[in-house]
Amino acid sequence: MGRVIAVANQKGGVGKTTTAVNVSAALALHGYRTLLVDMDPQSSATTGVGCRVPPGDPSIYEALVGSSDAASVLRPSVVSELDVLPATRDLVGADIELVSLPRREHRLFDAIGRLRGGYEFVLIDCPPSLSLLTINALRAADGVLVPLQAEYYALEGLTGLLDTIGRVRETLNPDLQLDGLLLTMFDRRNTLARQVEEEVRTHFGDRVLHTVVPRNVRLSESPSHGLPVLLYDSTSRGATAYKAVAGELVARTGGAHGAARTASAS
Repeated sequence: MGRVIAVANQKGGVGKTTTAVNVSAALALHGYRTLLVDMDPQSSATTGVGCRVPPGDPSIYEALVGSSDAASVLRPSVVSELDVLPATRDLVGADIELVSLPRREHRLFDAIGRLRGGYEFVLIDCPPSLSLLTINALRAADGVLVPLQAEYYALEGLTGLLDTIGRVRETLNPDLQLDGLLLTMFDRRNTLARQVEEEVRTHFGDRVLHTVVPRNVRLSESPSHGLPVLLYDSTSRGATAYKAVAGELVARTGGAHGAARTASAS
């Protein structure tokens, strides 16, 4: 059964969707059957892997409220071995609508339950808020990957997210783990960025991934082309970083065999 990883941070603009899209693509390009679940009403992860949902077609919203089976919502992406449960703007109202539904915190867990067996990794792009959609993602997940921009305010927001993860572990999902903190948009020439990195690594130790994702023009350009950066410019610094992030995640969560497989595919 595939490992489900929620990519979460309630602070916007930290590279959350960029991370979900490109780690998913990297895993798929390494040969792992991967599913990307877009739980963000902005639907940027959906378009970021070249997927468009025609008006009237079902999306993750319908799977959450129960009007469509998740399997019927699945769509292929531009990356071989990577499927998508896409989002549309309909997801904007889901937080309100889910409140009155039975098992409101478990809707995503229930929706993807029968799909997990077909994938080795499932990545969930969470909305940039601690909403009921995010709670659903954390309930469905085995682990959480937290993109963290190397700036002071990002550290302040991290406390709230870790508190939420702790509460979800206590009440809904006792097996939920922190798979890692990932420093993003990193500029080593910036003194503050280096100071934040040192503080994060000192405080969180090996929970921080060794790889840092640099500021990279290609990473910024690729979404407008509907492509992960690994397809848009596979030799860019951003693509190289996300390949390494995928390798670290496999090593942390998939065991030695998975790590060796990723390394051999690099």
